[in-house]
Amino acid sequence: MKRLLACLSLVLCVLSGPALAISPDEILEDQALETRARALSAELRCMVCQNQSIDDSDAPLAKDLRVLVRERLVAGDTDAQVIDFLVDRYGEFVLLKPRFAWHTFFLWAAGPLALIAGIAAIVITLRRRQTTAVAAGINQPVQKLSEEEEKRLKALLSSKDQN
Repeated sequence: MKRLLACLSLVLCVLSGPALAISPDEILEDQALETRARALSAELRCMVCQNQSIDDSDAPLAKDLRVLVRERLVAGDTDAQVIDFLVDRYGEFVLLKPRFAWHTFFLWAAGPLALIAGIAAIVITLRRRQTTAVAAGINQPVQKLSEEEEKRLKALLSSKDQN
């Protein structure tokens, strides 16, 4: 029973971690607006933490951005207008997932290009190993022993077993 309670409390602590960043005074009365605010906050980068969303960050700047998002939503802005406002104000770095545009093409293409380069390197390495093995005679078909060689092998093995 104690183990069960300990595991349950550990799970609750882990699951409540991200919820600790948002203070109760930030939460909007309107559930629909709050849901939109949380979705937008999950897409925006904390400028202090840089690898966390403002929804997960405890930094004061992240709190200011969460409040700003909620203010814009209460004022009647759409999600796109809120994002555009923040990008105009802070730059595209504020987005956790940058937009696809000509100036972000290499950012988006880097992953697939690295994957293709890695696969090509593996294929080239395997082909070189294969051609080196063929040149060295390693991949030659195995020949059976002649009767004389088999008798000699049996004699060597039997003399080794007697020692």
